[in-house]
Amino acid sequence: MTRDHGGGIDAAIARFGGTRSGWVDLSTGINPVPYPVGDIIPEAWTALPDKRANEALLAAARRFWNLPDEAGLIAAPGASAIIARIPGLTAPGAVHVPGPTYNEHAASFRFAGHQVVENPASAVRVLVHPNNPDGRVWSAPDIRPGGLTIIDESFCDVMPEQSHIGLAGTGGVIVLKSFGKFWGLAGLRLGFAAGPRARINDLAEMLGPWAVSGPALAVGTAALSDPDWAAATRVRLEADAQRLDGLMTASGARVAGGTTLFRLYEVEDAMVWQDRLADGHVWSRVFPYSRIWLRLGLPHPDRWDQVEAAL
Repeated sequence: MTRDHGGGIDAAIARFGGTRSGWVDLSTGINPVPYPVGDIIPEAWTALPDKRANEALLAAARRFWNLPDEAGLIAAPGASAIIARIPGLTAPGAVHVPGPTYNEHAASFRFAGHQVVENPASAVRVLVHPNNPDGRVWSAPDIRPGGLTIIDESFCDVMPEQSHIGLAGTGGVIVLKSFGKFWGLAGLRLGFAAGPRARINDLAEMLGPWAVSGPALAVGTAALSDPDWAAATRVRLEADAQRLDGLMTASGARVAGGTTLFRLYEVEDAMVWQDRLADGHVWSRVFPYSRIWLRLGLPHPDRWDQVEAAL
């Protein structure tokens, strides 16, 4: 099944020309200024990931997110790997995934034999927080105890004060964290799940041994141990998001939501806007369920001129 995602630069190049390096890909919500990886010890590439390195990563993650002691925590090769396995934690039944939202949750539950429904009273719920693409945040009263509630916080590191990580390990709450978005290292493939220890242990069994690569263990531990980089990054993202809003509203768009990693705009015709930007080799995100929504990530600091020219 083909699922709707950002990316697709190869198809854009085939239609509009140019080379990959000449394009500005704003179709994803990945931080364009990634965490500096630095040197990685050779053993991280050549040896099986060891238990001590995995424990160091989890300890750094617990500190960074202030995870409750009673909560279990695992690392995985990307949050998507966890999303694909979570439906196996419960017998097939009704699942509520408030939308529109990131489509992998509903797709994974359907593939596992669950029925995705509109009933918010379902025993299994998935809340994307903040939501992708409109940036909606869910408050504590929205999160009911009991059942199984998945809180996908893949974009929440730009607003840590809004995190529900304190609920991980209580009731049936599992909180997901993505490393690729805020730290800008999507290719590293690293994600986390925190929640009741029994559930987290089951997920660990589903993932199998050596789920996270040696380089990912090393880079993740360093990044999650660097709160100063995170604080400075939040300040930069806020300023860049405001700059992008200014450019878009001056060109006739209206801000409809988003986070400081991606912005959602209302326009008269999203496809027309996408083609207009693509003529300048700037790729954007449109959605099959809305003809007026256009989503843009943030450009690298060196590529603002190209975005302005495309507009």
